[in-house]
Amino acid sequence: MAVRRLALTCCLLLAGCGSTLATSAKRPVHATLMLDFVPNAVHAGIYRALAAGYYRRAGIDLSVIPPGSTSDPLALIDTGRIEFALADGIDVAEQAAQGHDAVAIMAIVQDPLGALIALRSEHLRSPAELAGRTVGITGVPSDSAVLATIVRAGGGDPARVHAVTIGFGGDADLEAGKVAAFTGYWPDDGVTVAQSGHPVEDFKLNQWGGPDYPGLVAFTTRKLIGADPGLVRAFVAATVHGYEDTLRDPQRSLADLLHANTAIEPRLARASLRAYLPIFDSGGVPYGTLVPSKLAALSRWLAAHRLIARALSPGRFATNRFLP
Repeated sequence: MAVRRLALTCCLLLAGCGSTLATSAKRPVHATLMLDFVPNAVHAGIYRALAAGYYRRAGIDLSVIPPGSTSDPLALIDTGRIEFALADGIDVAEQAAQGHDAVAIMAIVQDPLGALIALRSEHLRSPAELAGRTVGITGVPSDSAVLATIVRAGGGDPARVHAVTIGFGGDADLEAGKVAAFTGYWPDDGVTVAQSGHPVEDFKLNQWGGPDYPGLVAFTTRKLIGADPGLVRAFVAATVHGYEDTLRDPQRSLADLLHANTAIEPRLARASLRAYLPIFDSGGVPYGTLVPSKLAALSRWLAAHRLIARALSPGRFATNRFLP
């Protein structure tokens, strides 16, 4: 699962802007960042910041680890076993609505990553044409809302689409003809299918009736913010620096990502990074800004689909106070 017309003052509306990156002569403080998934192109800015020494210069000895499962970042940050994590903006909002301590501290991408992904050879002009056909979903609760929103925006009836839970192997099922489409992340799953020789049609959530919200955010807890705001500020500043480098020189960041993760297929990572670059761009506001109007739209959408009990104010689950 960018900001087009918003003034820079949005960050002040949410919580106030932070200070610039501070360096420290003291021994770096160890902290752990858990990714949302295995390392891939969306994490290029993080690996750029590691390779360039931005975290260490900010006084952080940062360990970056993948999750064992997609629920790990949310569960482990709640227990205090990790300091920072990445997740879909949906997940952080849901955690806050359930009374957990999670709070988003910067946007990694500005647009939703979720989409219905279909083969272009199917010649679907609208998601409404999926009526009577099988669509794969991962089983994550928000997938059903994504599917319903996109189909309804195309003028179709979601009840006429046969949704089956297939986990996270939607690309293989699509290529094998087991499903007519599947819910996935278009810069990753869609690119993976396309790179295998099967051009795809992406029906993106924010282009088909859904909210325009940050599809990946970095988050921590209010407890850590209260105990060590300097650590949070340093982490955000170093991460912002890495992604600003990525926007200026994508190839250097790609090289850093591939050097640290030799199992990644370079051709796929290159294509995926090309897809991510436009949504890394914050569109006139500082990189990482969590735009209040986008967060409010997400919250209303979650409430409308009963994924949370009631809409939350943006300040309940996000803050811009640590942005440089």
